[in-house]
Amino acid sequence: MNDTEYPYDEEDFPETEDISDDEQYENDDEPYFEEPIDEESEREYVKPSERTFDTARKTERVILVGVTRPPSQLRYETDEHLEELELLTETAGAEVVEKIFQNRSSISVTTFIGKGKAEYLSQRCEDLDVQTVIFDDDLTPVQQRNLERALNRKVLDRTALILDIFAMHARSNAAKTQVELAQLQYMLPRLTRMWTHLSKQYGGIGTKGPGETQIETDRRIVRDRIAHLKEKLDRIDRQRATQRKGRKDITRISLVGYTNVGKSTLLNMLTGADVLVEDMLFATLDSTVRSVEIEGRALLMSDTVGFIRKLPTRLIASFKSTLDEVVESDIVLHVVDVSHPYFKEQIEVVRDTLKELHADDKPTIMVFNKIDLLENPGTMAGLKGEYPYSVFISAARGMSIGELNAAILLMAEEQHREKEFEIRPPDFSLSAEFHRVARITGESYEEDHIRIRCVIPPDVEQRMLKVYADRLRVV
Repeated sequence: MNDTEYPYDEEDFPETEDISDDEQYENDDEPYFEEPIDEESEREYVKPSERTFDTARKTERVILVGVTRPPSQLRYETDEHLEELELLTETAGAEVVEKIFQNRSSISVTTFIGKGKAEYLSQRCEDLDVQTVIFDDDLTPVQQRNLERALNRKVLDRTALILDIFAMHARSNAAKTQVELAQLQYMLPRLTRMWTHLSKQYGGIGTKGPGETQIETDRRIVRDRIAHLKEKLDRIDRQRATQRKGRKDITRISLVGYTNVGKSTLLNMLTGADVLVEDMLFATLDSTVRSVEIEGRALLMSDTVGFIRKLPTRLIASFKSTLDEVVESDIVLHVVDVSHPYFKEQIEVVRDTLKELHADDKPTIMVFNKIDLLENPGTMAGLKGEYPYSVFISAARGMSIGELNAAILLMAEEQHREKEFEIRPPDFSLSAEFHRVARITGESYEEDHIRIRCVIPPDVEQRMLKVYADRLRVV
């Protein structure tokens, strides 16, 4: 190797004395300590791609807010509503850390609750490390926006919470479509609050257009999506109507009731189905139809989504195709959790919902479930007098299922009993109506009347006798 000349003199590099490591550290100001052995480094090395990390989401902490408005709503009713709201919140996967009440004679247009209560609520959110506040009543978009600004927390109302639970439990294509439609209808007036990009202003070259703002564009997109979902649900509705026509000659039974009263458990008991059964609200969203044979008689039984107080109207509209199973049924089994302290209020909620569906005149058997949990069995004696067509069972333990089967058969026989009607004077349009809604077994035409023998559902019979009272009578 050739010697290379460097442009430096030896004086530029003074000679240094070779010293040991120990001597070097003795001259330092800081004492030298031998680094301890790291046990972690001694372990077997794991590649980054093979390492696992805890990604579990932290449980959301929630405060519930209820407002009592005497005399229309008293404190005990608010307590009951918040207990149910707590169950809904737990079903959604959150933890309730506190419930806050307020008595008000009127609701604040801007914040729903009073200014002082809003300040107190803000402080409690800080103290308890709360991420979300849920109100038991529906909030307007303005109230929701103002509360979020005042509390610096996410604010939801009862409807938003129920929609979230429905989205969690939707499994079939129909249920997912119904839930998405309800969510978009709820979101539409709240776009300015929920979509952060809508608050930004853009300028510069290429951003000038015909004048449609971002909020208008997004509203149009949402409306188009809503229209598409409605068309899709109409197709589903027509398909299910066709399916129901094929089952017209078989007695159809619908299970209805408040959510979490045991409808799915009862359906499984009677039909041997494998419908999901969980101790939570709205575990079942899809309508499930199963065949059952009772003493040689074939019946069709369907389970439907559970009802709840303050069930959003948009949800009832979205789930029309599912709830039509109730409208088209011949017999309704109204299942009640008789062990619940407020079961009578739940009965009224279900009846009001059925009335909204125009199915409140259906032949109904009251099925009081969970009698094994009753602390006072004497309660049943009073209920039998109050509700004549009633049976008392425990679906989970199979108690008194035979009595329920007997009641179903008796009412099914009534459904298929042959009756005779007389149309006077002759009215061929009314005769055609009978052919549409009943199974005709005989028909004769006389000079002054038409006589029809048929099997007709009792609710249809009552409706026709009421509408055509001047021309129709039972022979």
